[in-house]
Amino acid sequence: MRDEPRLPRHSPLTDDELEGPALDQLQRMLDAARPWHIFRTLARHPDLARRWMVFANHVLYKSTLPAREREIAILRIGWLCRSEYEFSQHRVIGMDAGMTRDEVEAVKEGVDADGWSELDRLVIRATDELFEDKRIGDETWDALGAHFTDEQRMDLVFAVGQYTLVSMVLRTLGVPLDDFLEGW
Repeated sequence: MRDEPRLPRHSPLTDDELEGPALDQLQRMLDAARPWHIFRTLARHPDLARRWMVFANHVLYKSTLPAREREIAILRIGWLCRSEYEFSQHRVIGMDAGMTRDEVEAVKEGVDADGWSELDRLVIRATDELFEDKRIGDETWDALGAHFTDEQRMDLVFAVGQYTLVSMVLRTLGVPLDDFLEGW
């Protein structure tokens, strides 16, 4: 693996820097008391951030996937991509979605960890296949069909793809952990 970049490449906007299009883009997050570093960093490119947020909002809030299974996939891809920020942020979101701390940590081990249900293992396996092969194999796809609708399976693919992209952005830009996040 190549060296990590000098960090951060683009520091999150400070409160004093929030003005104009950047402030407009972040206002909803500020109002929700979630001015996380990822959003403060992406606000350096307000047009991109605005357009990306439409898709990100679907994946995180409007997807047909149940929240817990979505978070298993996001945590797994964050781990596989070695994105400490992504994994740390979704540790919080995953626990809010009903995952236990032990389950969050077991995501690192993958399908072989104790305690996973059949569906949990399928979500992890599908995420691993997307990471390794850039597709879900027929056996896993068919097995997921016993638990998920076609829309849910599509949303799973898009969730893993979205958070692969986010992991690449976070690592490339060197977005620092927020003070409230616990690292690896």
